[in-house]
Amino acid sequence: MREFGIIGRPLGHSASARHFTAKFENEGLDCHFAQYELPSIEALPELLERVPLEGFNVTIPYKQQVMRYLDGLSDEAAKIGAVNCVRRHADGRMIGHNTDIIGLRVALAELLDGVVPEHALVLGTGGASQAVQYALTELEIPFDLISRDPAKGNYTYDNLPVEVVAESKLIINATPVGTWPNVEEAPRIPYAYITPEHHLLDLVYNPPLTQFLDYGQQRGAKIMNGERMFLGQAAAGWAIWNE
Repeated sequence: MREFGIIGRPLGHSASARHFTAKFENEGLDCHFAQYELPSIEALPELLERVPLEGFNVTIPYKQQVMRYLDGLSDEAAKIGAVNCVRRHADGRMIGHNTDIIGLRVALAELLDGVVPEHALVLGTGGASQAVQYALTELEIPFDLISRDPAKGNYTYDNLPVEVVAESKLIINATPVGTWPNVEEAPRIPYAYITPEHHLLDLVYNPPLTQFLDYGQQRGAKIMNGERMFLGQAAAGWAIWNE
């Protein structure tokens, strides 16, 4: 049996195990997919000694930390500076990839539907945010970063000008805020300045309608959760594991 999985912490929100288990059952594949909630990234070598994983996904908070355990990176993973998919080759080499960017391209194309916003806001500066920044750069959409850490973003949530929110017609939540079970939480931005001209993308897909998206929807904005991105990156990861 071929073994696959996902590492991160926490993993209660993740749909990866359900998705791949259903895929394996539907296609009659002799494969197994499991969740491995690691207390720290330093637990990865022990996991790999114990479980012969051929490939695994990486989620918060290890998308950047995992890179020091890898033997190489795909070109895009190196440029983005984050990894969410690892292939473990037969000779033991581990190569990191970023399939978030593939899912993001699909999601943004559908959400924007030909509209090119003059400016965007990216909430968060972690591993998922790295892929978002890469995608926006490809689309030539200028953006500002919002972070809890003033050293990492253009603004913090405490000093974000309302004019920036009003003028940024694309706002992307690249943080885990609002993820199940903390479904009543939302990034602290002034939602009163969101308009029907705004587009809101939340990389969170559990719950399907986060507070972030609900607030945007109440203001008439076009919204999308992270499901399309998830499905796109899952398909790309499966292709990488079977190259």
